[in-house]
Amino acid sequence: MRTEVITIRTGSRPVVRDITQEAAKFVASEGDGLLHVFVPHATAGLAVIETGAGSDDDLLTALDDVLPADERWAHRHGSPGHGRDHVMPAFVAPYATLPVIGGRIALGTWQSICLVDPNGDNATRQVRLSFLPG
Repeated sequence: MRTEVITIRTGSRPVVRDITQEAAKFVASEGDGLLHVFVPHATAGLAVIETGAGSDDDLLTALDDVLPADERWAHRHGSPGHGRDHVMPAFVAPYATLPVIGGRIALGTWQSICLVDPNGDNATRQVRLSFLPG
């Protein structure tokens, strides 16, 4: 297995950040196998979705609807409503495993690999990319 950690700047507000290019570059010299993407953070996740047509903003809106950033959460450190950020990875998992065929990630036409980070308190994230040859 080959593995590498990349650093992604997410900023100070909730964001869906497309990391497909970084992942594609990581597997470009490989053959067939599996790409595993993992975010080792308690308040971030990964989604395979369409971006650029509003779906990324729709995902953040849906998360706000399901997990409002208010004072209902028992976990209270950080900015107001931060407890919901710690619950979010139960809905948007912190990992994804994708097939790689001939050094290319086998995504659908409109699919992208996205880092989902609702936590504006942490502006930089680590993402571990791992390739397991087939």
